[in-house]
Amino acid sequence: MRVSFLTVRKRLFFVLVGGAIAIAILLVRLGFVQFSMGEWLTELAKDSWSRDVPFESERGEILDRNGEILATNISAPSVIAAPKQIENPEQAAAELAVTLGVSEDKAYGWLTKNESLVRLNPEGRKISKEKAKAVRDLDIEGIYIAEDNKRHYPKGTYLSHVLGFAGIDNQGLTGLEQYYDERLKGEAGRVSFFSDAKGQKLQGLADEYEPPEKGEDLRLTIDDRVQTIIERELDIAEATYNPDGALAIAMDPDSGEILGMSSRPDFNPDNFREIPAEVYNQNKPVWSTYEPGSTFKIITLAAALEEEKVDLENDHFNDPGYIEVNGTKLHCWKKGGHGEQTFLEVVQNSCNPGFVALGERLGTDTLFDYIDNFGFGKKTGVDLQGEGTGILFNRENVGPLELATTAFGQGVSVTPLQQVTAVSAAVNGGYLYQPYLAKEWLDPTTGMVKQSTPPKMKQRVISEQTSKEVRHALEYVVAKGTGKGAFVDGYRVGGKTGTAQKAEGGQYLENNHIVSFIGFAPANDPEIVVYTAIDNPKDTLQFGGIVAAPIVGNIIGDSLSAMGVKKQTNQLEKSLDWDDDVLMETPDVTGKNLKELHQAYYPFNIEKEGEGSVVVAQSPEPGEKIKEGGTIRLYLDDKSESSD
Repeated sequence: MRVSFLTVRKRLFFVLVGGAIAIAILLVRLGFVQFSMGEWLTELAKDSWSRDVPFESERGEILDRNGEILATNISAPSVIAAPKQIENPEQAAAELAVTLGVSEDKAYGWLTKNESLVRLNPEGRKISKEKAKAVRDLDIEGIYIAEDNKRHYPKGTYLSHVLGFAGIDNQGLTGLEQYYDERLKGEAGRVSFFSDAKGQKLQGLADEYEPPEKGEDLRLTIDDRVQTIIERELDIAEATYNPDGALAIAMDPDSGEILGMSSRPDFNPDNFREIPAEVYNQNKPVWSTYEPGSTFKIITLAAALEEEKVDLENDHFNDPGYIEVNGTKLHCWKKGGHGEQTFLEVVQNSCNPGFVALGERLGTDTLFDYIDNFGFGKKTGVDLQGEGTGILFNRENVGPLELATTAFGQGVSVTPLQQVTAVSAAVNGGYLYQPYLAKEWLDPTTGMVKQSTPPKMKQRVISEQTSKEVRHALEYVVAKGTGKGAFVDGYRVGGKTGTAQKAEGGQYLENNHIVSFIGFAPANDPEIVVYTAIDNPKDTLQFGGIVAAPIVGNIIGDSLSAMGVKKQTNQLEKSLDWDDDVLMETPDVTGKNLKELHQAYYPFNIEKEGEGSVVVAQSPEPGEKIKEGGTIRLYLDDKSESSD
C-alpha cells in the first residue's frame, strides 16, 4: 500500500514534536537534578565515599566562684585503623603490638576486621602523647591518630562527690558532670577522608575537617578557700577519730549558694574505675538520712517563738532529769537534770524535757506545719542527683509520745542539706532558699557570662524578730552552753549540738552515734552556715559538743577570715570550763624599746627578730587574743625612739 507524501510529513512532524518534548523533559529533569538536587546527591555520594575519624569535643571546664579550675581536660589521643587500607596487616600488627603493648594476635584481629574504621580499644584508646607519637612514627598507611581528650581533676579527691566524673567517652556519669552533661559535653568534630568501594583512599580529594565545639564552662557557687578548709578539717577528723563516715556543708544563708561540701570516704575522680561504687555513689550531704538529734531543736525553738508560746528570758522550766509522756519517761542527757532554769538556759543546755514541753505547747498540727514549711520531708531541689527526702511521722499516727520525741529530734530522719537550708532560714530573717551549685554558665571562647542563676527564695517561714531571738539563743549555746567547742575568738558564733542514735533492726545501737554541730556567724548578720556530722567517732566521748563543734568552729573562723569578714569586739564572754585555755589580749608594744619591755610584765613568751632596740612590728597584732603563756614575735629595728 502506497503512503502519500502528506501522510509521511505528518508522521515526521509528530516524531519531531515527540522527540522535542522528550528532550525538553530530559533537560528539565537534568536541570532539576543539577540545581535542586545536586547538593543533596553530592552529600549522598560523599557519605558513601567518606570515612570519618572522630574528634571528641572538650567538655566545659568547671570553676569555683573565683575562677579556680576544678575540672578540666587533657589531651589523650586515640588510635583508629582503616583495615582495607592496610596492605600488610601481619607486619603492621607486629609493629603495633610492640608499641601498644598487646599481643600480635589481638593487633591482627583489629586490623583484619570487616569494618571501615576500627577503634583499637582499650589499649589504643586515650593514650599518652608519647605513645601516640610512637604510633604515628610507624607511618602505617591506614592507621590514624584521633585527637581525643579526657577529663582531669587537678585537685584530686577535693570536692569529688560534688564534681563526680566523666567516663571514657567523655559522658558525665555522676555528680555535676552528669547533672549538667548536656551543657558541658559540647559537639564532636571529625576529619573525613574519601575511599572507594574497596576502602582504598581516593587520591586527589582533600580531607574535610569539621572542628569540635567545646562545651560551656560552669562557674560554681563553691568558694575554693572554704572548700579547702573543709577538706582539711575532715582529713584531721578522719585521722583523729577513724569514723565510719564524715561530712561537712557550708552555705551562704542569704542566697542558698553552697560554699563548700564534702564527705568521707572520698575518692579521686581521675581513678574512678579503681573505686567501689558504694564510695563514689554516696554523696552523704544530699543522700544520707538519719535522726538529726538536738540540731532539730532549732525548728521547735523557732516555731515556739513565732507562735509566742515561750518567753526565753522570763519563762521557767524545772528539769528533774526526765519528763513523763503517756506513761514513758524521756530522759535528759544530764543525769539528775538541770533543775530550775529559764527557757534560754533550756536551749543553752540542750535540755530534752524542756523541748518536750515546747512541743506540747505547740501541738501536733502547729509543730508539723513548721517542720513542713522549713522544708523537711521533701527534696530541697539542689542541682545534684540522688537527693533524699527523709522520713517524718504521718500526722494521723502522731500521739503524745511521737510529738514529744519529734520536738527534740528523735524518731524522724532528715538529710544534712535539709538541716542546713532550714537553719539558714531560721537565722537569716526567716527566708527559705533553694540550695544550688551552678552559679554561672560561661562562653568557652570569650569567657563572657551566658547565663546566671539567681537565688530562689521558696517562702518566708518566720519573722525577722523571731529569727533575731533564735540567733540570740544559739549564740548563748556557743558562749555558755553545750556548743562552746565552736567558740571563735573575734567572731560571734551561734549554733547547736546534735548527738543522734543509730538504729539497726529496730534497736538503737550502743556507743554508736552520729555526732553533729550546725553553726553560723557572725550571729548578728550571718554570712555562713556550717554543718558537720561525724559517724561513730572512735576512742572519744560521742557528743556533738566534743567532736563536731570544734570542727565547725575551725571551719567558720578560718572561712570568715579568708572571706575578709572583719572580726568583732561585742562578743558574749565564753564561760570557761576547768580545762579551757585562758585567752588574753596581746598588748600593743610597737614603738617601745627593749628597756621598757624588760621593765613591763607580760604573761607571754617573747621572741625577737632583727637587730636594733625598738619594736617596729609584732605578731599577733595588738588586741588579738592568744593563750596565756603563748608567744608574741617582735620585729626590731636599729632606728632610735625619736626617728620617724
